[in-house]
Order: sequence, then C-alpha cells, then structure tokens
Amino acid sequence: MMQIAVAAAVVDQASKKLMVTWLEPGVPQPVIGDWFRFYLLFNPGAAFSMGTSSTWLFTTIQLAFVLGIAWYSRKVDEKWQAVGLALIAGGALGNLIDRLFREPGFYFGHVVDFISVGSFAVFNIADSCITIGVLCFVLGVMRQERAHA
Repeated sequence: MMQIAVAAAVVDQASKKLMVTWLEPGVPQPVIGDWFRFYLLFNPGAAFSMGTSSTWLFTTIQLAFVLGIAWYSRKVDEKWQAVGLALIAGGALGNLIDRLFREPGFYFGHVVDFISVGSFAVFNIADSCITIGVLCFVLGVMRQERAHA
C-alpha cells in the first residue's frame, strides 16, 4: 500500500509545481465560472488557515502521521482500511514535503493550496487524498464490524 501513498504524494507535488509556475498568487483563474477556480495560496496553517503561527506543530504532526501510518499499515488486513491509510499517509507526505522544503524555510514551509470550489476553503490534492482516505478507512471499519457481527 505504500505505493499508493507515494503515488498520492508525487501527484500532489507535481500539481503544486505546475500551479506555482502557471498561476499568480492571489489571482483567481476561473475554470467553471466563479464556482470552480484555481487560486494560488501559500498556507502556513492547517485547514481553513487555522493556526498560522503553529507551522512547526503541523509539520511535527504530519511527520508523526506518516511514520505512524507506515508502521501501523502493516498490521491492517482489511482492503478499504489499508487504502484509506495509504491515501492519508500520501496526503500527509505531500503537505509535509511543502513544510520541509518550501519558503520561508525548513520545517516552517508554507503549503501550496490552489483548488477553490464555491466559498469553501482553498485546498490541494494532498488535502483531497486525506479526506478520501478518511472516508475509505471509515468504510473499511464499518465493513469489518459488519463481517464480525
């Protein structure tokens, strides 16, 4: 399942590289009118730009998540749980790479966000992988509980 995690992180980083070269920060690029657009931001915080002064904490949490999931995933035998954990790890790894290697510097880097839908927060592929991964993991837990009931 680590292949899924690595693939998610690679796709995330490739999309960020493309958007950083293509988009001007803070200038919306409409895709489907004003409803779906690309909008380049550099986020020092977490979801919804919360905790912008705690970048180091989010870096530490993401690093712990990636390492923890890599260790724990070997024990998971339910398919959907394994896929979910791999997507979560891949998304965390994609954002962790930003925090480690982007400006303003190592361990304090800002995450590249560029997907804007409606009035929802601006996010990226890694964030999407984490969200889908959580849904897959919960589905796997439910399937496993039903199988053991």
